Amino acid sequence: MSNVLKLSHIARSFGKGETKLEILKDINLEIGTGEIVALVGPSGSGKSTLLHIAGLLDTPTAGTIEIGGENATKMSDAGRTKLRQKTVGFVYQSHLLLPDFNALENVMMPQLIAGVKEKDAKERAKELLKMVGLSHRLTHRAGQLSGGEQQRVAIARALANRPALLLADEPTGNLDPKTADEVFDTFLKIVRETGLSALLATHNPELAAKMDRRISVQDGKIVEQK
Repeated sequence: MSNVLKLSHIARSFGKGETKLEILKDINLEIGTGEIVALVGPSGSGKSTLLHIAGLLDTPTAGTIEIGGENATKMSDAGRTKLRQKTVGFVYQSHLLLPDFNALENVMMPQLIAGVKEKDAKERAKELLKMVGLSHRLTHRAGQLSGGEQQRVAIARALANRPALLLADEPTGNLDPKTADEVFDTFLKIVRETGLSALLATHNPELAAKMDRRISVQDGKIVEQK
């Protein structure tokens, strides 16, 4: 199984001297094609920092990042942005949908930014919204959707550009337990059906148990969970 994501000796610190704060110290992580990994641990342990580094939204203090076999560590900002658009999808705890656009337009947007023709972007968006059970809500704006529906649109948007790697940071953290389970099961079903690799941060042990394996960040390093 080839690796979609490989992090080698990743460190991330903030500040200098006596105020220096080491969040990640020696992170080594490989995620294979089609593998779904849960990232668990308490708030402040570095989960979000690790996700941002894996998704090329933050730069490590040391170490190397490979996504889809490409070493992103020494790329220019433009190169990293291009690689991120091509290979990485993000789902956040807050849906971050554009409020002035409807569900269909929100899922079209990342495709249009990537240069996809409007007609093709619309077809892809319709297909994805159907996959998350929202064919009947295409023209509804974010404010007209329930919390669960908003997160389903956010999942569809993350998949719009056919990424190889999906990163999710507490994607059901703002939802009630029943809705969280429904949204997560949709997320898991789509990820498995499309053969994506995924790294998902969660506080929820029941959700984590549904994934292929579980890891945590402890004292700045990766620890495999039983």
